[in-house]
Amino acid sequence: MSRTASDRWDEDDVPVRPGRRKSRPRSKERPEHATALHATVVTVDRGRFGVITDDGRPLSAIKARELGRKGVVVGDSVWLVGDTSDDQDALSRIVRLDPRRTVLRRSADDVDAVERIIVANADQLGIVTSIKDPLARPRLIDRALIAAYAAGISPLLIVTKTDLASPAELLTAYQSLDVPYVAIARDDETKNHDVRGLARLHDLLHNQVTVLVGPSGVGKSTLVNALVPAAHRATGNVNQVTGRGRHTSTSALALPLDGGGWIIDTPGVRSFGLAHVDINEIVSSFDDLAPGIKSCPRGCSHDEADCGLDTFVAGDPSLTARLDSLRRLLLTRSISPEELT
Repeated sequence: MSRTASDRWDEDDVPVRPGRRKSRPRSKERPEHATALHATVVTVDRGRFGVITDDGRPLSAIKARELGRKGVVVGDSVWLVGDTSDDQDALSRIVRLDPRRTVLRRSADDVDAVERIIVANADQLGIVTSIKDPLARPRLIDRALIAAYAAGISPLLIVTKTDLASPAELLTAYQSLDVPYVAIARDDETKNHDVRGLARLHDLLHNQVTVLVGPSGVGKSTLVNALVPAAHRATGNVNQVTGRGRHTSTSALALPLDGGGWIIDTPGVRSFGLAHVDINEIVSSFDDLAPGIKSCPRGCSHDEADCGLDTFVAGDPSLTARLDSLRRLLLTRSISPEELT
């Protein structure tokens, strides 16, 4: 007996196209990683992070996908999971970042609002400048000071090659800012750094996380090698035609100091963009001038006829010098980096 159209087929005769496999339901909850290992990021290289654990072991790590777009920079305090053994091929994952205490930033120029983080969690900014070969660039020093004040980092002026010329005039310009400094000379015969200068510098770096910033050729890497002989940072000479140094450090590197503290060497800079810095952040760093700002008119640039700071500092030479320094920094903030080179 023949089958009708209705009973000719059933569901077993119809091929069923397999559907897409459902992914696991997403959740905002993230693993706690209770057994994660704490470490500090000491270098960054094309998506790989060199870290040092709290017990002093160097490891290699990558960023876990769960961190998303969160950037990881030198100085970050992180937590690791995965292979945290001492095996040469071990690769762990960074799964968590601690909140940053400080962030040192700069922009490419003063119209580029994109901030580039130099380091995280630094306590001190070591502004390295040579007095000669290459010549000191006060405006670049001023810009680095502004970045330090805006980041809440203590500045330290390190003047190198003082055997070639006296740093007195340069240091006088920063007396009213109360910026600590150290002058480093080199012995003509041994070509080694002055022991007393190095000893004072080591004292100023003790138990601090200090990032070194300055133009190429001023001796940042040479100082790092003197303070941490095992660092073996590459050094270079100054171009006799342009008067500028060659880039010898290509990436930031953090190194532990004997007795406590860290020093971070960075590539040389030729400009220090401050597009990310608000003028009020600079002014707020001058605590002794803060009361006088209350008398300023709204929107005061602090360098105009009705500025309340002029009345506030009147008759006090030290405060007048501080106001002059503040205005010099504000002027530097308005000058493009190209004008400083």
